[in-house]
Amino acid sequence: MAKIDLDGLTIEELASLRDRAVEKLAEKVAARQAELEAELDRLSAYGVKPAKKAPAAPPALRAKKNERVAEAEQAKPAGEGSVAEAA
Repeated sequence: MAKIDLDGLTIEELASLRDRAVEKLAEKVAARQAELEAELDRLSAYGVKPAKKAPAAPPALRAKKNERVAEAEQAKPAGEGSVAEAA
């Protein structure tokens, strides 16, 4: 593989290089995907079922607004009350 002096390239040349790299990566990804699909088809002839995709992770549980406010008040140090409490 030829070494490229990136520092010596203009912005336009760098952008062109990036575009060519993206195109080449897309070609390689498509080729590999076709290979994997062909292998999956061959395996399915033996009765092997294709693996299912992993289930989506459940949404994170969030505390209700009232619970968050109560937790925040409990987390405050004793000397940091509001002005109204001090008066």
